[in-house]
Amino acid sequence: MLRAVAGVGALALALIFAGCAKPVDVKQVLKVTDVSTGYHDAGIVNGRNKLVPSVTFRLQKSTNEDLRPLSLNVVFKRLPLAASGGGGEEDWEEVYIQNAAFEGNQTAPLTVRPTHGYTGDPPQSRAEMLANSQFQDMRVHLFAKHGSGQWAEIASFDVARQLLPQ
Repeated sequence: MLRAVAGVGALALALIFAGCAKPVDVKQVLKVTDVSTGYHDAGIVNGRNKLVPSVTFRLQKSTNEDLRPLSLNVVFKRLPLAASGGGGEEDWEEVYIQNAAFEGNQTAPLTVRPTHGYTGDPPQSRAEMLANSQFQDMRVHLFAKHGSGQWAEIASFDVARQLLPQ
């Protein structure tokens, strides 16, 4: 009986320590590749045309270590209008990815779109929406975290003012 209890205790400790693998420095081992950005046609919502910013990318790792779990936080920020004379980025929306899975040393393409977007009344086309003087551009900040490590920004890119193909 005592041997069984000791065995269960040893197994519990092994499981605890297995989950405590030392986090890797994501800024050193991750590279963002195959980036494309633009605006996705989200259809008609409440009678209005809707566009949402979109980013697609892959992650490549320069290590053979298993990076599970690798969490991502994709932060969309609105840039100030050029005519407004500056100011900082304005929080728009964040999208959390709990576990980015690798196939070998890279991920499949990851496409991230927030739920918030721009709307315009028909007959204004989506192209006209993008050309509107009040349209504010977006920037995407990509943060990653391995295991219990700290969040680190690994890339940022401006969202191209273009319609993405469906």
